[in-house]
Amino acid sequence: MRDSNEVAATGSSDAVLPLVDTGLGNSTYVVDLGDGGALVVDPPRDLRAVRAATGKAGLRIRFAADTHLHADFLSGARQLAHDDGAQVLASAAGGRQFGHRGLTDGDEVDLGGLVLTAMGTPGHTDEHLSYLVSDGGSPVGVFTGGSLIVGSAARTDLLGPERTDELARAQFRSLQRLARLPDPTAVWPTHGAGSFCSAPPGAERTSTIGRELASNPLLRIEDEDRFVEQLLGSLGSHPPYFLRLAEVNRRGPTLLDPTEAGRLPQLPVPDVRQRRAAGAVLVDVRPVADYARAHIQGAVAIPLRAQFATWLGWMVAADVPIVVVRNPDQDLGELIWQALNIGVERLVGELAGGTDAWAAAGLPTTGIRLLGPAEVDQQHRVLDVRQEAEFTAGHLPGAMHAELGSLAHITADQITAELTDVPTVVMCGHGERAAGAASLLERAGHHDVAVLRGGPDDWSDATGGDLVRGP
Repeated sequence: MRDSNEVAATGSSDAVLPLVDTGLGNSTYVVDLGDGGALVVDPPRDLRAVRAATGKAGLRIRFAADTHLHADFLSGARQLAHDDGAQVLASAAGGRQFGHRGLTDGDEVDLGGLVLTAMGTPGHTDEHLSYLVSDGGSPVGVFTGGSLIVGSAARTDLLGPERTDELARAQFRSLQRLARLPDPTAVWPTHGAGSFCSAPPGAERTSTIGRELASNPLLRIEDEDRFVEQLLGSLGSHPPYFLRLAEVNRRGPTLLDPTEAGRLPQLPVPDVRQRRAAGAVLVDVRPVADYARAHIQGAVAIPLRAQFATWLGWMVAADVPIVVVRNPDQDLGELIWQALNIGVERLVGELAGGTDAWAAAGLPTTGIRLLGPAEVDQQHRVLDVRQEAEFTAGHLPGAMHAELGSLAHITADQITAELTDVPTVVMCGHGERAAGAASLLERAGHHDVAVLRGGPDDWSDATGGDLVRGP
């Protein structure tokens, strides 16, 4: 047995290692079972961090537990079962079509000293389970997945508008149940800051029941109707791939050969031109400054960074062949694994030699202007492509608003109908999303598009102008 005092007030433990994906805003947990074995909770398809952590600790992965059918990433549990012989633990109600031990509320799993107890906590999804870890009969911590998260609870609208209210009410009851655990019980959520499953901003990713009772505004609401109003009022938009990944996770993601998964064929210019003519999309992942300097007209700009997967899945349909344009120093493996994490498997290759090879073949490239905050004037329409909550928190006077995700899923004709072809400065928080939106405007036929370096605070600091709060 382990001394339950190992679990600190912050919700961390030497035996529980969180592995944070800041791009998707999620945490995977590796639990040292004390016998050379490990439990991995909510593993992603990209298992590189899990492998590094367990390899460093000399642990064999014995169990892989999923709290729910994830909508924002593909689970790596099936891969761990295949590669490591791990036993997959998951909700029996999830109907998974691959080998697993189906659990229902109250079922216990002996981890060899520690005991894992399934708690039915529907709301984020129908079949959602939380996992209570006990040592000697005393609760130590609870893996809450998308139920109780730090400062909030995860969204309940992923099964369609006709189910949203019902699931929000289930979420209320699930949170009330979790709140009855002892105050020192560690809270280990999957979703955290940066997740489009509705986690609030903030640095803390783990907590305790006592801390959440004191600080989580949703736990202070005793009336179910008011809870539902508060939770649903906080929901923003989400990427369209959220609507299909749960079913992929139910069937079981395709097993991968990790030695092959991080590679892409090098495609010469003529091959890229042929693929493009057949419907492939060029995705330019270079930094904004490089894209602005020179790019292939019509390429979709999605700079490679921690949030690359989210915007790739939001801006490009999963069934469209993708050809990558990158700089040689950009990590191709990271790009591929981010794509695989959200089920984008149609990366058919990368342009050999990049934009230099394209230009050397006598094919045209184009550029866009990058403007400093003080260069924006009344001759420019300002288009702010941040999320609605960001926009209402503070935007430039007179700025138009259209979320990048909304632009990505309308036709070029619709873009032109909603946004006439006039000189436009596109902005976001730093420039990456703005570059993506600028590329969509360019594809729609707009001729005078620039990207703002920085965000609204940079404009206010440079000009002394006041930001507008509200819609």
